[in-house]
Amino acid sequence: MTSSNLGDMSVGDKGKVIGLAKGNKAYRKKLLAMGLTPGTEFSVIRYAPMGDPVEINVRGFSLSLRKDEAAALLVERI
Repeated sequence: MTSSNLGDMSVGDKGKVIGLAKGNKAYRKKLLAMGLTPGTEFSVIRYAPMGDPVEINVRGFSLSLRKDEAAALLVERI
């Protein structure tokens, strides 16, 4: 499977976090604190009408991420 960006996924797709992009450490810490650690599986629930934010279901709860936060996630479809 190939790595991609969360924004490239469609509603209903399932994926797995494979890592975090290098860059803003504040976002990295925030995403890790929210449970988005490597190996965590999630599903895309919905996108807002303008595409920002995206809602995912991860670890049994719904989580909304802004585009810049979602861009920090490296994911793969499963």
